[in-house]
Amino acid sequence: MRNLLSIVMLTMAVSLPTATLAAKDAPDFELDGLKSKVKLSEYKGKVVYLDFWASWCEPCRKSFPWMNQLQARYKAQGLRVLAINLDANRADADHFISQMKPRFDIAFDPPGAVAGRYDLQGMPSAFLIDRNGQLHSVHLGFRSKDIKSLEHDIETLLQNDKI
Repeated sequence: MRNLLSIVMLTMAVSLPTATLAAKDAPDFELDGLKSKVKLSEYKGKVVYLDFWASWCEPCRKSFPWMNQLQARYKAQGLRVLAINLDANRADADHFISQMKPRFDIAFDPPGAVAGRYDLQGMPSAFLIDRNGQLHSVHLGFRSKDIKSLEHDIETLLQNDKI
């Protein structure tokens, strides 16, 4: 899987912008987390920024500080950042985590089963999920020039109180 994702990641140099998705339920999952199980359905009523990452992914390393800021800035309004690691070797993920010090939820999907359910196209990829558990958009790659647009989408979903 790493080789395939590496190839896909290389094509992300011309990464696609955010794409709005047709309304459908985000696939639920239950994965091991840092301290306990992480289940997407337990986030219902929250806006979720669901990020897929790996320790070998350089854009992932750049996205973690921003996701820490995002979680701190919008948590009180109902945002939850959830990052799913795809490393086959947990020690690689743990080393990355010790360096990056995430202040958001982390889950582990070494076989890539959840990534497959989300039809992951590259690393990192982020899915924005509304308060009703519906997929809103997907963003491939991480570039600082896209932050303003991503935050606008997040703020729009946070202002929507319908659940």
